[in-house]
Amino acid sequence: MPTAATTTATVLTWAIAVGIILIGTRFLWAPQRAAADFGLPTTGPTPAVRSWLSVKGVRDVCSGLFLLIVLLGGDTHLRGWMMLAGSLIALGDAFTVKRGGGPATAYYGIHGGTAAVMAAAGITLLLS
Repeated sequence: MPTAATTTATVLTWAIAVGIILIGTRFLWAPQRAAADFGLPTTGPTPAVRSWLSVKGVRDVCSGLFLLIVLLGGDTHLRGWMMLAGSLIALGDAFTVKRGGGPATAYYGIHGGTAAVMAAAGITLLLS
């Protein structure tokens, strides 16, 4: 029987999976606004900027799908490893925003916070 901690970590995994799919979809449909919310300034809707924002959108949608796949068919430890690996994506996003001159609220709050929650959920799942 799952513990309360395992259940909480699993619920967080579901929320992050669905959330990152929605965020990725937003990068595909409203790239300029999504980029601003991500924490990076854009130089305008040039083809190059739109292309890179599309890459980010596809990456996010697929990352969420990977989590959904292990939620539906994987065991608890695989979910934990996937969350730990995913936390590195969020950490990389934090460094990207910081290096790009984005606001501290974006790189610490949004991306750093997401990385911390994902790592904590991953460790919890691995220890269950």
